[in-house]
Amino acid sequence: MTAYIHPSALIETGVEIGDDTSIWDHVHIRHDTHIGHHSIVGEKTHISYHVRIGDLVKINAFVYVCTAVTLEDGVMVSAGCVFTNDRFPRAADPELAALRSSDPDEETLSTVVRAGATIGAGSIVGCGLTIGRFAMVGMGSLITRSVEDFHLVMGSPARSVGYVCRCGRPFARFAPRLYPEEVAHFCDACRRRYVVKKGAVREFLVAGT
Repeated sequence: MTAYIHPSALIETGVEIGDDTSIWDHVHIRHDTHIGHHSIVGEKTHISYHVRIGDLVKINAFVYVCTAVTLEDGVMVSAGCVFTNDRFPRAADPELAALRSSDPDEETLSTVVRAGATIGAGSIVGCGLTIGRFAMVGMGSLITRSVEDFHLVMGSPARSVGYVCRCGRPFARFAPRLYPEEVAHFCDACRRRYVVKKGAVREFLVAGT
């Protein structure tokens, strides 16, 4: 098995691409980035250097993934998303004597998108954040704070509006910390069960599954 790389894609030295991964037209992947197996990188996407991307990841068209970003297994990044890694960016030093280096420094902040999470089309992701496992970010959102596992967030800035199942369907829509006691929920689509307490979501795993 080998990866498919479109002839127009620009792949720099030291890039690792897993089996059965597809890199589509006019993608640019900077040096020393790792992409796992059975993943897709959509057209005109830019992935910077030293980025870590897991297996079974889907990155749609026109996405910008900067240095210090990690996308774990099963993540989906929809079209037109932008990641950032610096809260105080400047083009030049304060005296304007020279351009600032684009290399990572003490101001560079990492972002991790945990396994199974989805980021909706046109979203902007701040830096120094974690987007939790199987979280769902609504399209056009501005992420300025970390997102908890299984939370559904949307808006500018994004706020939690409920919870979402592994299968992608919301299983509850209300103020996430409304109830201090444990509340059980079922997904109407796949019947997975969850327990929520003070906004923390825990999967209910049946013995033997």
